[in-house]
Amino acid sequence: MTLSLYDTMSRAKRPFAPKDPKRVTLYVCGPTVYNFAHIGNFRPVVVFDLLFRVLRDVYGEAAVKYAANVTDVDDKINRKAAEEGVPISVVTNRYLDAYNADAAALGALPPTFQPRVTETMDAIVKYIGDLVGQAAAYAADGHVLFDTQAFPDYGKLSGRPMDEMIAGARVDVAPYKRHPADFVLWKPSKENEPEWDSPWGKGRPGWHIECTAMIEEALGLPIDIHGGGIDLVFPHHENELAQGVCAGHGHEYAHVWMHNGFLNMGEEKMSKSVGNVALAHDLLKLYPGEAIRWALLSGHYRQPLEWNDTLIEQAKSALDRLYRVLDDAGRFMAGEGAAGGYDNPAAEADYAAVEAALHDDLNTPTAFAALFQLADKVRAGVMARDARAVASGRDLLLEAAGLMGFLTTDPQAWFHSGADDDLKTKVEALIADRLTARATKNWPEADRIRAELAALNVEVMDGPSGATWRIKEQA
Repeated sequence: MTLSLYDTMSRAKRPFAPKDPKRVTLYVCGPTVYNFAHIGNFRPVVVFDLLFRVLRDVYGEAAVKYAANVTDVDDKINRKAAEEGVPISVVTNRYLDAYNADAAALGALPPTFQPRVTETMDAIVKYIGDLVGQAAAYAADGHVLFDTQAFPDYGKLSGRPMDEMIAGARVDVAPYKRHPADFVLWKPSKENEPEWDSPWGKGRPGWHIECTAMIEEALGLPIDIHGGGIDLVFPHHENELAQGVCAGHGHEYAHVWMHNGFLNMGEEKMSKSVGNVALAHDLLKLYPGEAIRWALLSGHYRQPLEWNDTLIEQAKSALDRLYRVLDDAGRFMAGEGAAGGYDNPAAEADYAAVEAALHDDLNTPTAFAALFQLADKVRAGVMARDARAVASGRDLLLEAAGLMGFLTTDPQAWFHSGADDDLKTKVEALIADRLTARATKNWPEADRIRAELAALNVEVMDGPSGATWRIKEQA
């Protein structure tokens, strides 16, 4: 089965072939750690975690090397540290820990490498020196700037003409520039800002050179896949590409460029500067991480996705349906005993459909549809009381969902997650009372307790191993 990915550079979906199948390299631009990250920041985290999982499935876990960087040198970080009167490391460590915790709660596997700018400073300075040595960069007025005229293909990735790039670039107009599009590689630090030594004086790096140096040090250049949000195509990735090629890495910096669409709140891109943000840290207090992950993957990754309450509720409902099938299958199997050694061609076809969808440029909507078809096969086996079909179908369902980072929780724990501690305590007490009533054949009392549980929106299931319960599925 061929893995095909859409490449921003060629504007086409094409078969993916790594340079070395025994060492597949993926880099994704990570967070600037000065505050809690909003849910829009986590769309690329979840999208490229899915790609990481698919690549590991195809090439083997040990073969795939995934680096996601951390920007821990930035004006916003400096302001935050100054406001609190602490070193920048206090701020960055605090919010990196929170970011990693939120990512894990959303089912994201830890990347192989998580390089930080402050830990890569020697490599950054060396890289700038290499560019100066290649006559692709120049020192001026305490700065070092990249000479965009040294790269004839500047603008090829974004497809923008030079005048448009100059108008839209995040660069300062400065008299020491040879060309308006030239961008900073190194700059003097302001008073009381962190600074590092360099051949051009004390200072700190520009934004773009940081990623290029971290990629070189963590993975080596060129890499197989470079990912990030669509807003990074220009100027960030355009400038990364120019730096990498001009430093002596041939004509290719990344074999495939992948970009996810915006997550929108209403009609606008979610952004802290606009103020229309929902923090993942807060959402995780209200919804299971898997539900948020499902919502982020509910549309194709290259398309914009509108974030709202309906989206997350639909995601939770979809997962409720799948977990209900697992729960029913588990209770059925508990009464039937072990069953195995049986092929389930219908379920295997649905599993193959999940894989095929993911291999088609991470087509998650189609993959989700195939996952539901697979779940329906499991439910049909339960209804037919076919233990072998249920056992094989359930295993395939768990494997297919696991490939996408879902169904990782025990079904009972999933359904109990909608209940607070007081409700759990009350329900467990009522179930114990009901068990006593049934043991003494006090059927009216047992029925009364079941009705009381139903009024609490709790469904009780009696099985060979005893009674279990779950919050009822919402109509």
